[in-house]
Amino acid sequence: MKLVTFRGGVHPDDGKSLAKDKAIMDLLPKEKLVYPLSQHIGAPAVPIVEKGEHVKKGQMIARAGGFVSAPVYASVSGTVTAIEPHVTPAGAKVDSIVLENDGLYEEAPLLPVKPAEEMTKEEILERIGEAGIVGMGGAGFPTRVKLSPKEPEKIEYIIANCAECEPYITADYRRMVETPELLVGGMRIVLQLFEGAKGIFAVEDNKPDCIAKLRELTKEEPRMEVVSMMTKYPEGAERQLIYATTGRAINSSMLPADAGCIVDNVETLTAICRAVKEGLPSMERVVTVSGDGVVSPGNYRVPFGMNQRELVEAAGGLKEGTEKVISGGPMMGFAMYTLDTPVTKTSSAIVCLSRDEVSAMAPTPCINCGRCVEVCPSRLLPSRLADVAERHDETEFVKMNGLECMECGCCSYVCPAKRQLKQSIGSMRKIALANKKKN
Repeated sequence: MKLVTFRGGVHPDDGKSLAKDKAIMDLLPKEKLVYPLSQHIGAPAVPIVEKGEHVKKGQMIARAGGFVSAPVYASVSGTVTAIEPHVTPAGAKVDSIVLENDGLYEEAPLLPVKPAEEMTKEEILERIGEAGIVGMGGAGFPTRVKLSPKEPEKIEYIIANCAECEPYITADYRRMVETPELLVGGMRIVLQLFEGAKGIFAVEDNKPDCIAKLRELTKEEPRMEVVSMMTKYPEGAERQLIYATTGRAINSSMLPADAGCIVDNVETLTAICRAVKEGLPSMERVVTVSGDGVVSPGNYRVPFGMNQRELVEAAGGLKEGTEKVISGGPMMGFAMYTLDTPVTKTSSAIVCLSRDEVSAMAPTPCINCGRCVEVCPSRLLPSRLADVAERHDETEFVKMNGLECMECGCCSYVCPAKRQLKQSIGSMRKIALANKKKN
């Protein structure tokens, strides 16, 4: 059977063997917890607690700040000690609620539940929004908004992004191995919102056990299908995933809904299932701690707000001489200058590397080999885009379709001249997008 895929992409050493066979472990925080009010795309959440106030686990501590926003819940019980700026894993400073954990884990009442099949579409959407669920694969787009397209009748595919194509990360893999019924349950709930849609579980073929489990669970589900995809990076990127599974193409000016598709990742669909069926707000996620720079790689179920240093310590700590720590995967993640940052809704992994190979590289002039063009999933000319970006020629950059870059890093990965193509293009792309929004 031919595996579905897209044009371009690369095959980096995935490093998944370090953590893929490590069962999910539950971790409880020891220190203070920090809840950034901006853990999602859109307006920041608005605090509804004050310094000195005692809160319980599962209590809303910040409400949504607008339609494109999401509330924040306390993941432990304790006392609010401050509302002040703190550093996020991406390096930004944002207003955050600081909570002193009392270690008692007193629980607030759960959100009221009733059988999912008896809920109206409006009730399901309300619950997803009320639970504070956002895209937990990295983008952080509020899920209620994503599931409320202008023309819901035109949605034909609900795609579960089960690719997990970034090297080292195995959190979604462990979810699929250990609790696949929650993923299928989340898909079943989303399909209630779109009567004419089909559910697709898109899984790379390096996860045959997940494919088998999902096919067994969905064999009596006529509206669901498990699709085996070629193992390749960035197979899990939204545009590439949609093209591989449906043959439909979208660009940077389009939403997946414009192609009749909605994409949600494993952790998001799991959160939907638990919110609707159990009344649990979004308070935790599975995070992979991996890489050759950490003593004992593993996968951990942790509460939002927990200090990432505690996760690394749970994995045995950093090995002596470890040079780089990344929030997320090595292809699209952020290098961290401190581990004292909180786990957020979009924290998928902490990758610890013994060598900082990128900093050690000495870029040389382009040799016009064309490798970056061959691997670019967006069919761009990365070497030329980097040239105009380095000249700060925004007009030419936009003319050359630089806004279509998805910053996947494939070009930098294959460049024999070791040019920092992604960084140059990404910086100019952010400037161009900001000016486009301003105008």
